[in-house]
Parts: sequence; structure tokens; C-alpha cells
Amino acid sequence: MKRVRRIPKLTPRADDAHKGDFGRVLVVAGSATMLGAAVLCARAVLRAGAGLARVALPADLCGLLPLAVPEATTCDRRRATLRTHLGESAAVVVGPGLTATAATRSLVESVLELTRAPIVLDADALNVVAPLAVPMATQAPVVMTPHPGEAARLLEISTDDVQGDRPAAAAALAQRSGAVVVLKGAGTLVCDGARFFQNRTGNPGMATAGSGDVLSGVLGALLARGLAPFEAACLAVHVHGAAGDAARAARGVEALIASDICDGLGEVLPA
Repeated sequence: MKRVRRIPKLTPRADDAHKGDFGRVLVVAGSATMLGAAVLCARAVLRAGAGLARVALPADLCGLLPLAVPEATTCDRRRATLRTHLGESAAVVVGPGLTATAATRSLVESVLELTRAPIVLDADALNVVAPLAVPMATQAPVVMTPHPGEAARLLEISTDDVQGDRPAAAAALAQRSGAVVVLKGAGTLVCDGARFFQNRTGNPGMATAGSGDVLSGVLGALLARGLAPFEAACLAVHVHGAAGDAARAARGVEALIASDICDGLGEVLPA
């Protein structure tokens, strides 16, 4: 595989730009016990420069999210509603905080079926497609963002096997899935089966709840802004780690939380 070292760049904003120029992201995330995952993901979408963010939630939670992210809009998760909003979106993020249920399986399968825009598959959405024996049934470009345990479930191997040869695990996932793979962890790897990129930013303080939700939101925003999946993934892991480094400088490695990473994006974008 070819090793890529160059960090992609964002196109500077025109002076007469408007929000429609920077893409709409649909975030399919959150549940009664993990609404915070949807909050973090939506905030990261907007902090990373997407023009609009809409969050698909259980109907009884739609009124709560704007209290935490007033810039985002919401919709329910009925299939007809999803079909409409998926068709209007430049990128989709699905998975953070969904929980592992039959309803989640049906929801993720609907997103894969109905979406044509690039999809970020994270967290419980990855459990729906595991174990991964053949490419996923979707016409959309996909970026999957497993941590080592999720990668092990997808590949039907042990977490120790994944960590013992991370480049091989990322390449195997890319080849089986047809997706761009972001294998999270120290030295996060991005692989599309032909190229790989190893991230050099970030610190141990980022090993905290919600950090991955922020990464998924950043990635969704960059896809909505028109970057190709591999390039969007490389830039996303770089700026996510750099924002974490900015947060460490401000808060310290032990006190760092995911919201700090999100807030630190303003210090490292554009990148």
C-alpha cells in the first residue's frame, strides 16, 4: 500500500458565502440513555464548518436537543421522514449512542439502503454490519470508524490480533467492506485498501467518553463540504487530534473531556 503523509486542506470560504455552500449533515444518533452522543456529534458537525446540521432522534427527544445545540434542527426517525432528509443531505453520520437493539438494526439498514450521500458508520451502527464478510449493501460511499474492539468484531478476530498488526487489520477491513476505514487509537490509521495514513496528533487525555462522537461529527462535516472520503478522513483525524492537543494545553491531560475537543476545533481549523 502507498503511505500518504500530506494533510488535505479545506478550500477557503468566499467572502459572499452562505450556509448552503458548506453542506447539510444528517446525524442519526442518540437514545434515551445516550442523548449526549447526539449532542457532541451535532456540535462537532457545526464546529467543523458544515452549514447545517439536522439530528434524527426518537420523537420524544426532539424537543430536548435544541437546548444543548440550538443551531441544529431535529426530525423523527420514521422511514418516510428519513427518506426525505437523507435526500437533502450532503453527508450522513449514523451510530453514536444508538444502543444495540432490533430497532437500531432496522434504522441502520434503512440508512444504508436509502442514502446516496457519503455515510459515516460509527459505534452501534458498526455492530449492525458485524461480522463483515462481504461489502455492505449500499450505493453510498462509506467511512467506518471502529475502535480496536469493534474492528475485532467486524473481522471475527481478537482485539489483541487487531492491535498486534493495526495496518493489516485496517487493510482487511477496507478490502472486505469497500469502505474507507478509520481505525481509532494511538496513531489512528486511515486506509482505503490502496493507501494508508497514520495520524500524528492527539494525546492520552482523549481516551474519554464522547471523543469518538466528536470525530464522527468532524468527519461528517468535511464530507459535506466536498472532500473525498479518504481525504476527509485524513483531515478529520488530524484536526480532531490537534483539537485534543489544544484542549490538553488548556485543561491538562487528566481533566480533558470530549466537549473540550469540540471547543478546540476553532483553534485548528482551517487546517
